[in-house]
Amino acid sequence: MNAAALAIDVSGLTKRYGDRTVVNGVNLQVARGRICGFLGPNGSGKTTTIRMLCGLLTPDAGQGSCLGLDIIAQADEIKRQAGYMTQKFGLYEDLSIRENLDFIARLFEVPERKRVVDETLQRMGLAQRQKQLAGALSGGWKQRLALAACLLHKPGLLLLDEPTAGVDPKARREFWDQIHHLAAEGVTVLVSTHYMDEAERCHELVYIADGEVLASGTQRQIIDGSGLAVWSVEGPDLAALADELKPLPGVLSVAAFGNALHVAGRDAALLEASVAPYRTRGALRWVRAEPNLEDVFINLLSREAPPA
Repeated sequence: MNAAALAIDVSGLTKRYGDRTVVNGVNLQVARGRICGFLGPNGSGKTTTIRMLCGLLTPDAGQGSCLGLDIIAQADEIKRQAGYMTQKFGLYEDLSIRENLDFIARLFEVPERKRVVDETLQRMGLAQRQKQLAGALSGGWKQRLALAACLLHKPGLLLLDEPTAGVDPKARREFWDQIHHLAAEGVTVLVSTHYMDEAERCHELVYIADGEVLASGTQRQIIDGSGLAVWSVEGPDLAALADELKPLPGVLSVAAFGNALHVAGRDAALLEASVAPYRTRGALRWVRAEPNLEDVFINLLSREAPPA
């Protein structure tokens, strides 16, 4: 892809703390106006990667650009053109919504500050609450305020670090509606999340574990490239059945999804042979199933897990 069409274009991104490597040779490309979901277990290097992309951390190795700016030589300029939303609410709880936004607008030296703050309050549905103290807001409203603060200086790139953690489903949906509106306007979004339903709303995905990228692409590409065979089974005593299935040859994961178990493996023939005796149990209903994202990511993680 033409480099000018990429909002994020980095290669070999590495960060070490002492003799511990927390990000190891990450390559990442995200086109302008796309929403990229950044997934991985806790401690996988997502936050460290995001902080290197927005100029808050200097990589120990690697190179590349964000918004056409060098991530090392032009880190200060990236800070001015990107919006970064941290995992934890980082605004002043003893200031009102408007006061917080006005303060952030001053930091970024936003022209016509009052007009921009007014427009942002309206756009984010915060105008009616603008005098309310930030510390008195619910999680969903704090999230909305934090996103509003990221947008005041009209960034071309949003880096969102688990922005919906602890937020109710309605607020999460409204948040994602805003993200898609922004992407439609040309804003690029890199968002880390643990929620598979949110991952499905992204244009493309990157999965990282132990500081290394294990999979990237669209949801369809990642599922098709997983090489997984999956059986779905419904019936009584599924918890006991899961315990029986987990140690069988060819079974890599057994996970509950609602009233069914997904039994996944990389060798379709071996998996089928292992579950064959259980398919004759009249109370159980077995069907072949397509892997879903959680199946894929559970198995990616199992490849990285050390032996017990």
